[in-house]
Amino acid sequence: MSVQSQEETEKLYYTISEVSQLFDINASTIRFYEKEFNLKPTKNKKGNRLFTRKDIESLYKIVDLVKSKGYTLQGAKEQLKKFDKSSQEEVKQQVIERLLNIKAQLLKIKDQL
Repeated sequence: MSVQSQEETEKLYYTISEVSQLFDINASTIRFYEKEFNLKPTKNKKGNRLFTRKDIESLYKIVDLVKSKGYTLQGAKEQLKKFDKSSQEEVKQQVIERLLNIKAQLLKIKDQL
């Protein structure tokens, strides 16, 4: 692995210019999406935005819906809400399955006593 690629994989924060280049959109568009979709990138002491990978993933979903799939801003907001609800339901279902598995294991242990 080269030094440059190793630095990129270890990077925790990205500047707005780096994110702008990544998505090939203006920084002003990113700031607009930040306000419209309530994104909260961290800011340094100077007030410069610093985006985490999670912020970039959220922005990717927005850019994909608006630019690639042609959604309006309102339509994109609704799609993101649906996605959040379905992912929450999926997580709940996974937790329930894990708890049932733990319960079954505990019952086996109890029967062995």
